[in-house]
Amino acid sequence: MFGGVVTVPSNSPHLRKSGSRPVVSDLDTSDLGSSVEENFLHSIESNEMKGISTPLSSAAIMPSPILLWRFKIGWDSVMRMSVDKRDLFLYEAFLYYNPLLLVTLMVWLWGVNLWVFAQGNINYAKIFDLDQNHLICREIWKCATWMTIVVPTSMTAYLYLYSHGEVSLAASQPVLLYAAVAMVLIFPFDIFYLSSRFFLLRTLWRIVFPLQAITFADFFLADILTSMSKVFSDLERSVCRMVHRQVATIAWFEADSVCGSHAIAIPIVLVLPYIFRLFQCLRQYKDTGEKNTLLNALKYSTAVPVIFLSALKYHVFPDKWTNMYRPLWLLSSVLNSLYSFYWDVTRDWDLSGFTRIFKFSKPHLFSHMLYGRKWVYFWVIGSNLILRCTWTYKLSAHLRHNYITLFTITALEIFRRFQWVFFRVENEWNKMNSKPNIQLGDISNDEEKLLNSNDHNI
Repeated sequence: MFGGVVTVPSNSPHLRKSGSRPVVSDLDTSDLGSSVEENFLHSIESNEMKGISTPLSSAAIMPSPILLWRFKIGWDSVMRMSVDKRDLFLYEAFLYYNPLLLVTLMVWLWGVNLWVFAQGNINYAKIFDLDQNHLICREIWKCATWMTIVVPTSMTAYLYLYSHGEVSLAASQPVLLYAAVAMVLIFPFDIFYLSSRFFLLRTLWRIVFPLQAITFADFFLADILTSMSKVFSDLERSVCRMVHRQVATIAWFEADSVCGSHAIAIPIVLVLPYIFRLFQCLRQYKDTGEKNTLLNALKYSTAVPVIFLSALKYHVFPDKWTNMYRPLWLLSSVLNSLYSFYWDVTRDWDLSGFTRIFKFSKPHLFSHMLYGRKWVYFWVIGSNLILRCTWTYKLSAHLRHNYITLFTITALEIFRRFQWVFFRVENEWNKMNSKPNIQLGDISNDEEKLLNSNDHNI
C-alpha cells in the first residue's frame, strides 16, 4: 500500500488544484474519537494551560502524551480515507518530512560517533580543527532531541489538518517548519551554538567553492553529503512546490511539470555532491601533485552516468531505454559500487589498525564487544559492499516511486556512513600520530648521512 505507484483518485475531497478554494472533508468528524478520547485530550490540554509540565529530563527523552495522542487521532483519520486517496496523501506528506527525519537520524548517529571518539581518547577536535567551543556528544543529542520533537509535531499537524479538510492550514505546516530550520541555521546572534553553526556554514561554503586548500573537515563533510544526495533532491522538490504554491494540491502530479517527478532538476541535485567532491580532488591534486587524488576524482565521476542514464528513461522512447541506455546504466552502476567499495576498504580505512578506535579508556560493554573482534571486520566489509550496491538504487531517478523503500535505503546508507566515520577518523588519527615519528626518523637518517660524509672527507 505505502510503496505502490500513486494514482490520482477522481473527485477526491482532500486534494485541490493549485489556487482553488479549500474543500471540506467528507469524513464524519464525529467518528474521529469517542467521548473518552475527547475527555482525555481535553484534560491534557487543560494541564498544559495551567502550567503543569513534565520534568526536563523526561521531556528530553520521551515525547509528550499530547503529541502521541494527536498523532494517533491524525493517523486514524488518514487511515479512514480510501486507499487511493490515502496513498496520494501519504506520498506528498512523505516528501515534505522525510528529508528532515533523515537529517535527524544523521544528527543522532553523529552524536554516537563523538561519544565513541571521546571514550577512545580520539582527539577529534584536533582532527577537524575545531575551536574550544565545539559541541560534544550530549549537546549534539540535545539538538537531535529537539529535532525529534519538532519535526514529528509538524508532521502530526499536517496529517490532522489535511485529513480534516483544513487544506490551507495543513499546507502552511511544512512551509513554517522549513522556514524555522533556515532561520535557526543563519541566525546571526550568539545563541544556539553560533560558533558551531558558523563552522558548518563556512565548511559548506568551502565545499561549494573550493578556492582554498582542502582540509580534512572539508572533504569529510563532502563525503557525508554524497550519502545525503537523496535528502537534497527531496528538499529541492519540497521547496519547489512551496515556491510555486503547490503544497497540498495535485498541481505537482503532472510528472513533466516544473515540480514533477520527471523534472530535470532531480538528477542535477542528485549529482551535485559528487561534483563538489570531484572538484575537491582536483584541487588537492593541484596543491599536492598526488596521483591518488586523481584516482579518487575518478571514483566520484563514476556516479555521474548512473544518475543521468537513469533520468533518461523519462526523456527517450521506451525501446531505446531498454535496448541501449538500460544496459549502460547497469554497467555504470556496477562500476560505481565496486570502485567505491574498493576505495573504502583500501584507502579510507586502515585495516592494520581496525577497531582500535573501540579501545576505550575505561572498561565498557561496547569496547568488549567490538575491540579486536574479527566479526567486526566481516560485518563492516560485508555490509559496506551490500549497501554500496543498494545505494545505486537511490541514485536512479526511474526507481524513485516506491518511497518507503527509498526511505529505508537512504536510512541504511546513512547507517553505512555512520560506520564509515569510525574507521575513516581512526585512519586519520593514526596518520597524525605517526607523523612525528616519521619526521624524527628522517632527521636521524639525515644526521647519520651527514656524519658519514664528514668522516669520509676527513
